[in-house]
Amino acid sequence: MTYFDGFVAPVPEANRDAYRKHAAGFAALLDDFGIERQVEAWQDDVPEGKVTDFRKAVNAGDGEAIVLSWFEYPSKQVRQSAHEKIRNDPRMKQMAESMPFDGKRMIISGFDALVEQGEPGGAYADGFVVPVPNANRDAYRQLAEKAAGIFREYGATRVVEAWGDDVIEGKLTDFRRAVKQEQDENVVFSFIEWPDKQTRDEAWKKIMEDERMKPEGDMPFVGKRMFWGGFEKILDTTRAPATAEV
Repeated sequence: MTYFDGFVAPVPEANRDAYRKHAAGFAALLDDFGIERQVEAWQDDVPEGKVTDFRKAVNAGDGEAIVLSWFEYPSKQVRQSAHEKIRNDPRMKQMAESMPFDGKRMIISGFDALVEQGEPGGAYADGFVVPVPNANRDAYRQLAEKAAGIFREYGATRVVEAWGDDVIEGKLTDFRRAVKQEQDENVVFSFIEWPDKQTRDEAWKKIMEDERMKPEGDMPFVGKRMFWGGFEKILDTTRAPATAEV
């Protein structure tokens, strides 16, 4: 199954176009690094949570938006090779010097797919970050498989649930701190791709009323520390050439 790098970054709202152009510049290099796909999605429907949320995850301030993004690789080995190439590529140093956001507060980690249904595509994505006890990995996967089928029934193009594999500790922020991870827990990076926001909004109304989505017994994850949001894609190398403006 696919291996993912997941990212969450705070970006000044005024820098939306600059961020998209910066990301498109990296997308033009994907073949050099062996990255199969890059997606960049801009905050659209990101709720504030009492305990955790996307904004708290990266210490976002006034005037900053959240970007959810991910890279896709055919395997962990390809991802490791890509990271080595990126570290040693002089073009990356130039790009790092011109980033239109605070890279110190961006969080990044590597995730191995637990559930992967459907085909990449669509203009909108829901993103989730979930704390899951390590002992509940199989139970979580079974629940996620069931839910993914229902999401696709209501119009989702793709559903991915990815288990934390290389969860990187950051100096200021990271995925573990984002979910207030406790002992013997891991982090799941998840997303649902939709054709458009209208399909997503209409689907969620039906999903929330679907009897099949009601829990049976205890949930295998910690819902109080899970957070989620809706994002508008501003770059997707599946949908358009890497150098194109989307």
